[in-house]
Amino acid sequence: MKAVFVGGTDTGVGKTLVAGLLANHLQKAGLRVVTQKWVQTGKAGGADDVRAHLRLMGRESGAFRSWARDQVPYSFQFPASPLLASRLEGRGVSPAVIRGAFRRLAKNFDVVVVEGVGGLLVPCAPGCLQTRLVRELGLPVLLVAGNRLGAINQTLLSLEALASRRIRSLGVVFNCIDSRLHPAIARDNPRMVESFSGKKVLGVLPWTRNRGTLARRFAPVGNAVMAGLGLAR
Repeated sequence: MKAVFVGGTDTGVGKTLVAGLLANHLQKAGLRVVTQKWVQTGKAGGADDVRAHLRLMGRESGAFRSWARDQVPYSFQFPASPLLASRLEGRGVSPAVIRGAFRRLAKNFDVVVVEGVGGLLVPCAPGCLQTRLVRELGLPVLLVAGNRLGAINQTLLSLEALASRRIRSLGVVFNCIDSRLHPAIARDNPRMVESFSGKKVLGVLPWTRNRGTLARRFAPVGNAVMAGLGLAR
């Protein structure tokens, strides 16, 4: 089973972008790739992040239609943690359902790219943080950090959360989410995280909507993830 969990230091740091870029990179390497979002919140459409992955993969919105239920096992409209959003709609989230959906995808595809919900320590169900599912399924994590003021603290805390739970980290990718960020801060954040954590910063994505530029800047990250998963290029 080959799979990777794209987790974030916070909500809105670019997990959807990175998950889509990674899926595209793996796809171009000749692998059968599918993406998954365990719980989608804050979207009336139900599978918005998965559709964004498909756009970045250059695939039609209806691709993998027969796997749609497993790709997004749960969807809620309220923009909050899965636990709160599910309570407001009177529907619970079952970790067993999520594990089952993931395993079906893993059985039928070469690689599953799972995009996390919010930050790493988000509650999905009573007594169940997101990291519990990651650990139970044995998923390595590619951590996405928003390149902004405060990123050093958030990233180091997230890496410590993974280490304390014995969850394997593949590395960190910084994504610029503030076009006004001072260049000195943008350069310093990755350096400080590497220095204090000992974890590799695999790449830094710029502030741009150009998919070609993003794909090129992401290529070293994709290659490092493939190496970490034991996938030949």
